[in-house]
Amino acid sequence: MPSWSELVAEHADGVYRLAYRLSGNQHDAEDLTQETFMRVFRSLKNYQAGTFEGWLHRITTNLFLDMVRHRAKIRMEALPEDYDRVPGNDVSPEQAYQISNLDPALQSALDELSPTFRVAIVLCDVVGMSYDEIAETLGVKMGTVRSRIHRGRSQLRASLEAAATQDDSVRELLRTR
Repeated sequence: MPSWSELVAEHADGVYRLAYRLSGNQHDAEDLTQETFMRVFRSLKNYQAGTFEGWLHRITTNLFLDMVRHRAKIRMEALPEDYDRVPGNDVSPEQAYQISNLDPALQSALDELSPTFRVAIVLCDVVGMSYDEIAETLGVKMGTVRSRIHRGRSQLRASLEAAATQDDSVRELLRTR
């Protein structure tokens, strides 16, 4: 059994990448990552044999959906885009590359999706989970996963096609996908 610090070191990057793709911003991704590991720490004794990574994905995804539901209940005013904040110094160069590797237009279109579609798309197309794994992670039926991925991809494509009429780089992105 690995130590707690080994466990966090091994899985933190993957949890952060998933949280970032789901939330679309660094601050929420950091919060989700921290909360995920707090939950894991509190319930590690209840962990039942299975894929540990799948368990982490499920916790992260559920926390994201809880965050979205909570924010829908209260109106929050976002800080302006140019708000200066102290950048975190714990992002490795590899992690920074992987975070920024998704095309900005694609990330923007992904952010426009409803949370249920975004979760399905991110788990399938970014994380690379199978439909079975996604169904288990989300606690839904396989047909629901297929439907969410299909509808999410359709909405993603429609959003990108609309943006492509005004932006050549988005048009090029659509040609390469």
